[in-house]
Amino acid sequence: MKVLILGAQGNLGGQLMLTFGSEAIGWDRADLNITNRNEVLTKISDLKPEIIINAIAYNTVDKCEADESEYNLANKLNGEAVGYLADAAIKIRATLVHYSTDYVFSGEDKSGYVEDAKPGPINHYGQSKLLGEKVLYTKSVQGLKYYLIRTSKLFGPKGKSGFSKLSFFDLMLNLAREKTELKVVDEEFSCFTYTVDLAERTQELLNQKYPFGVYHLVNSGPATWYGALTQLFKIAGINVKLIAVGSEEFPRPAQRPKSSVLLNTKIPPLRDLSEALAAYLNL
Repeated sequence: MKVLILGAQGNLGGQLMLTFGSEAIGWDRADLNITNRNEVLTKISDLKPEIIINAIAYNTVDKCEADESEYNLANKLNGEAVGYLADAAIKIRATLVHYSTDYVFSGEDKSGYVEDAKPGPINHYGQSKLLGEKVLYTKSVQGLKYYLIRTSKLFGPKGKSGFSKLSFFDLMLNLAREKTELKVVDEEFSCFTYTVDLAERTQELLNQKYPFGVYHLVNSGPATWYGALTQLFKIAGINVKLIAVGSEEFPRPAQRPKSSVLLNTKIPPLRDLSEALAAYLNL
């Protein structure tokens, strides 16, 4: 099986490359401009992969909110480009795997969101990701075979790409070397996702031929930023005082969902967050 992984040097893409091994062909932004429709159709048609996994995304949430040019870029990468990849997949009869986010939801439903829950993004980033989701739904009528995987708050080994960002946990571990106490937001109840687990479950979806459609893949056990970091520091044996604060302590341009827990009703759940954090610390 020939698997094309886009964003192969990113945080998630790098793990996908390791997981798929010899089956994987990795392209990064220098290899393919996914915002150029002709280039997408030509290069992917020439390669003829059976699977296309799109791990490229714009995810700078606050820049996207504050700068119109950044919002336009987000719409191109997270929305329009998904349509180009879908067209290429339809043309060569490949399966497309695309990742989305809990930020397509408003966060008003404290009971969580199942796969077919109604989206209602409250920031520009979420709107751009929803645009990509809608493209997939539209293209499915034209014969697109796809897996839309929603996930949230990724952490794991840092990718090689210059676009790769340190995860929240990476940043906090760095700060813990310099500080005796840290203020952490005890809001935004959500799920965290270990990229190693996400990559392996993506492969499982494909290998076991699960029905096409929408899936939620996150580590079990939702938490706030404060709650998750408390778990991490306890496992790591780090004695830094954590102070729970409200989101107003760190003003940001983009509003975040207050509670955007992704509920998984269609596939066995990923391992508990505490187990994933232990694995992450043992890297």
